[in-house]
Amino acid sequence: MTSRKRSGSGSTKRPKEKVVYIYELLCRGEDPSSESPEFWNEFFLLQPNFEALENEIGKLNSDQLQLVKPNLNTLFQRCIEMLDTDHPKRLCNSLQTLCSFFYGIFKKSNADPTFNILNEIFGHEKMDEWLKLLMQYCNRILLGDVPENARFMCLKLLQVLVTGTDNVNQNALFEHLMMHSMFDAFVRLLSDPTFRTQHGHDIVILLTILVNYRKHEATNPYVVQLSILADELALNGYGQMISQSLIDFCRQYIQSLNNVQSSSWFSSLSNIVGNMFVSDEGCERVQQIKANNGLLLALYEAVHLNRNFITTLAHTQAESSAPPSPSNTLSLAQPVPDLTNTPIIDITQYPTNLLVAVFQYCSIVMQDNKNESSIANLKLCFLILTCISEDQYANSMMHDNNLTFKVMLHRAQMRHRKLNVDRVGKSQPLAATLLDLLVEFIVSHLMKKFPMELYLLCIGVIHRILCYQKRCRVRLNYPWKELWSALIGLLRFLVNQEQTLVKKCNIFHLSLQVVNIFNLFITYGDTFLATTNSYDELYYELNREEKVFTEIHAMVLRYTTMPDCEYKEDVIKLLNSLVNILAIVKHFQNKIKEWLAEQGLSTPTEEQILDVVRKNYDLTLKLQDSLDQYERYAETPLHTNFFKLMVRDVVNDTRKHIYGYVKEAVSVIPDQEVLLTTSMTSGTAGTANAPTPTTAVPEAKA
Repeated sequence: MTSRKRSGSGSTKRPKEKVVYIYELLCRGEDPSSESPEFWNEFFLLQPNFEALENEIGKLNSDQLQLVKPNLNTLFQRCIEMLDTDHPKRLCNSLQTLCSFFYGIFKKSNADPTFNILNEIFGHEKMDEWLKLLMQYCNRILLGDVPENARFMCLKLLQVLVTGTDNVNQNALFEHLMMHSMFDAFVRLLSDPTFRTQHGHDIVILLTILVNYRKHEATNPYVVQLSILADELALNGYGQMISQSLIDFCRQYIQSLNNVQSSSWFSSLSNIVGNMFVSDEGCERVQQIKANNGLLLALYEAVHLNRNFITTLAHTQAESSAPPSPSNTLSLAQPVPDLTNTPIIDITQYPTNLLVAVFQYCSIVMQDNKNESSIANLKLCFLILTCISEDQYANSMMHDNNLTFKVMLHRAQMRHRKLNVDRVGKSQPLAATLLDLLVEFIVSHLMKKFPMELYLLCIGVIHRILCYQKRCRVRLNYPWKELWSALIGLLRFLVNQEQTLVKKCNIFHLSLQVVNIFNLFITYGDTFLATTNSYDELYYELNREEKVFTEIHAMVLRYTTMPDCEYKEDVIKLLNSLVNILAIVKHFQNKIKEWLAEQGLSTPTEEQILDVVRKNYDLTLKLQDSLDQYERYAETPLHTNFFKLMVRDVVNDTRKHIYGYVKEAVSVIPDQEVLLTTSMTSGTAGTANAPTPTTAVPEAKA
C-alpha cells in the first residue's frame, strides 16, 4: 500500500519549460515537428532558453553529434527562414535562438579541437548558402522598420559569430563574413543619432574585430572600406562612441578621488590596507581600464587607417541628453528654490572632445604600472599618440593658438614632489598639454622594473612634435625647461642604473634618442623656440647638469672598448651624438670659470650665469644629419604580436558580455498578440497533439 505524497514535498519536481523539452528531443535525434505542420511557427513563439540549448549541445559526444546533425541543421535553417517574418515575437526569438545555437557550437568546438564547425555541422557548400542568406536578413533587420530589440539581438548575433574563437584568424565563419560585408549597414546606423545612441558601442566593437581578421595576410574588405570612409556623420558617430566611454571613465575616476578626499582618514587607511591583499589584475580600476581596450583599439584603427578621422578629434562632443531648463521645470505656484547650498559642478574637470578625453585618460592609466593589463593599455595609448603626432592636420590643430583647452591631467603622488591642489591646467594649445602629459610620464616611471618600450614610444612622440615645429616653423609658447629637466633626469637614471638595466635592455638606443632631441634644439632651435631667452636657458641647463653628460660620455667610452658588447652600433652612434653637447659644456665651463676668477666669486646666481652665456656664443658646432627625420610608424612586424594579444582580450571580453546580455534578453511583445497567435495556431487541424506555447511539460523520465 503506497502512501500519498504531500503536495509541496521535496520530491515534487518543477515543470520543465516546453522549449527545454523540445531542445532535448532535438538533441536526442527525435523529430518533434513530425506530428504538426505548424510546429516551427509555434516553436518560435516560445521564449528561448539560452543556457539550456547551449548545455544540450555541449553534452553531445562525437557519435551523438552524427546522429543529431540533421536536427541541428534543420534548427539552423528554420531560424534563418524565420528572419523573413513580419511577426516581431518570432523574429526576436529566432535571433536569440541563433545566438544560443552558435554560442553552444563554438563552445563545443573550442573544447574539442577535433570538432570542425563547418564540416561536422553544415558542410562548406550549405554553410556558404545559408550564411549568405543570414547576412542578407541581418542587413535587412539592421536597416529595416523592426523593433529595436530585434536590431539589438541581430547585432549580438553578429558579435557571437565574430567572437567564436579566441584567435579571430582561426574562426571559420570570418571568410563568409568577409564575402558578405555589413559595412554599409554599420555606417548608416552610426550616422543616425538615435541608432548610434542605442547600438553604437556594439557596431564599433564589431568593426574593430572584423578589421583585425588577417589584416596583413590578405585583402580585408573592412580594412579597405574603413580606410576610405569619408562620411562625416559616420566618422563623428564612431568618435563619439569612443569619447563617451573615455569621458565616463574619467568622470568615475574624478568622483572616486572626491569620495576618497571626503572620507575619514581611518576609512582611507582601511582601503589602503585592504588593497594590499588584492591582486593587481583583479582590482576594480584595472578591470575598468581593461574594459576600455575594445574602444581604444577602435580609436587606434581609425587614426591609423583613416586620415579623414583626424578631423573629428577636436570636435566638441555633445551630451546625449541635457537636463530641462529651470523655466520648463518650475510652475508659477512653486516657490523659487534656494540654490545657495547647491554643489557647484566644475565642467572643466571633464573632457570636451575626443583628443582631450584621450589625454586625460592617459594621465590616469599612467598611474597604474604594476600589472601587465595596464601596461598594455598604456602602450596602446602611446601608439595612438604616435599616429596622431605623425599627421600633419592633427599637428596643425594641436598647435593652433586659437584652439585652446583647459585639460585636467592627473599626476601620480611621489615623495619628492608636492602635487598642486588645483589639478586643472591653464588654457593652452593641445600640443602643450600633450607635452605636459609626456613629461609627466618621463618623471614618474623611473623605476627598477623599467618600461623601456613605453619610454621609446614616449620619446618618439616628443621627437615627432618637435620635427613638425621645425618643419613648419611653429613657435609653441611652452616652458621647455620642464622638458629638458625631465630628459636630463632620465639620462641620469640610465647612467646610475646602468649595471642593472644593460643586462635587460638597450639603454644606449634610448639615450641616443634623448641626446638627439637636445641636438635638435641646439641645431634648429632658432626655427621653433618662441623667444631668444629659450636658447640661453637651454645652454644654462646643459651646463648646470654637465656631470650627467660627462658620465654618459665616460660610460660610452668604456663600452667602445668591449669587444663582446651586443649594442656596439648604438654605442658608436651615441658617442658621436654627444660631440656638440660636450663642446658646449666645455666652452661655457671655461668661460664661467674665467668670469668667476675675474669677479672673485665662488657661487654665482642663475642670472649671472645666463649673462655669461649670452655674451659667449662664439663657438663652432658640428652639423649633424637627420635630426629632424624619423622612421614612420608601421604596425608590422614590431607590434604584430601585441595586437594579436590585444584583439584576443577584446574578443574574450566581448564574449563574456554577450553571454549575459543574450541570456537575460526578453522579447518585449504585447501578451495579447502572443495569445491571439497561439490560439490561432492551436486551432489548426493536425495540431491537437502538438504542445502549445503557454504550457509546460513535466520532466521526462529517462
